[in-house]
Amino acid sequence: MPEHRPHVVILGGGFAGLYAAKALKRAPVHITLIDRNNHHVFQPLLYEVATAALSPAEIAAPIRKILSRQRNASVIMGEAASIDVHRRIVKLTDGELSYDWLVLATGATHSYFGRDDWARFAPGLKSLDDATEIRRRFLLAFEEAEREADEASRRAKLTFVIVGGGPTGVEMAGTMAELAHRSIPRDFRMIDTRTAKVILVEADDRLLNAYPPGLAERARRDLEKMGVEVRFNHRVTEIDKDGVMIGGPDGERINAENVIWAAGVMASALGATLGAEIDRAGRVMVNPDLTIPDHPEVFVVGDLAAAKDARSGAPVPGIAPAAIQMGKYVAKIISREARNRSAALASGASGTLTVSRRPFHYVDKGQLATIGRARAVGVIFGMNVAGWLAWMLWAGVHIMYLIGFRSRLIVMLQWAWAYLIFQRGARLITGQPKMDLRKPRTDDV
Repeated sequence: MPEHRPHVVILGGGFAGLYAAKALKRAPVHITLIDRNNHHVFQPLLYEVATAALSPAEIAAPIRKILSRQRNASVIMGEAASIDVHRRIVKLTDGELSYDWLVLATGATHSYFGRDDWARFAPGLKSLDDATEIRRRFLLAFEEAEREADEASRRAKLTFVIVGGGPTGVEMAGTMAELAHRSIPRDFRMIDTRTAKVILVEADDRLLNAYPPGLAERARRDLEKMGVEVRFNHRVTEIDKDGVMIGGPDGERINAENVIWAAGVMASALGATLGAEIDRAGRVMVNPDLTIPDHPEVFVVGDLAAAKDARSGAPVPGIAPAAIQMGKYVAKIISREARNRSAALASGASGTLTVSRRPFHYVDKGQLATIGRARAVGVIFGMNVAGWLAWMLWAGVHIMYLIGFRSRLIVMLQWAWAYLIFQRGARLITGQPKMDLRKPRTDDV
């Protein structure tokens, strides 16, 4: 690593971290990007992998490949354990790394609100491993139901409960119902997959809290037209391998062998090692320039940052466009200050030139949530859109942000094919699945 170049360490290869690294391409710095995985995942399409529409490789790309042409960047596959902001050291599980600037972009994970024991019964959706595990359970349920002779057990296998009515929950519920009711009925002989029940449970009195009430109501109507049963004002109180309890001790028991968790997130635990204030979700309370108090060299971005827009004062949402803007914003600051430092050193100055920073301003271009084939809702530049137009906008935006021409082309073709014939091409049960049958069917199939 050239000695005259200051070192920028970026923790996390998600949207914020990766876009920060790419935006520093021409900066006079050396970049080290660290991630526990070797790939960047397009998280908004994880549910498409979970519901067998896309394969993992179609929404992910190796980080090394993405940055392979960027000569000032190197990649480490590793895991950070803590950060010593006073010594400017990142402590890895297998070593240490010093930095001049740090960009912390390690994101968020599932929050079970103190009931982590529910995780093995109700997986969340934050990684490719999560997506393939949900896909395995989802598809295996139909295979087990085909061989299950016990009626009650078969109904439980064909009952799918999604906990949480945000975008992930809505997208999962709609696509699961679409697959069961439209895509695969002809593939099975002993069961009618159209009898599968998809139940969306939400503790609040509406879906999609970040969207206008009218669009939330449109989403509810669309889901119910697709066969999804939507339950409002129902809080999950217990989850086990056979189902969920909702509504309290005297509430309702739903016998379901497949439960998906989409109800809450918790920021990466790494943020707590900074010594800065964190909120209830574990997000770091940042300054207007996305740094932590007393440490202008430490930036926190993406889902890990509890940031407010400099103009409106509104919280910056935890969505991909906001993370991308944060990554580009901090890269611009680092690039400018690195150039000023280089110029100061060249002129014989100390090289510690300070530069005023503009506060971060989030440009809200809108947000979109898909519900199913030709069904979506969204807000684009302040205008409400729904139905086929919203779905086309959603598809176009997601294809545009996918990394790599090949990925864009494949996803576009997959969606076009699925739209025309209602088929999903990634219906693979991987791993070593084991049937869990109460009364195996012995008659001829």
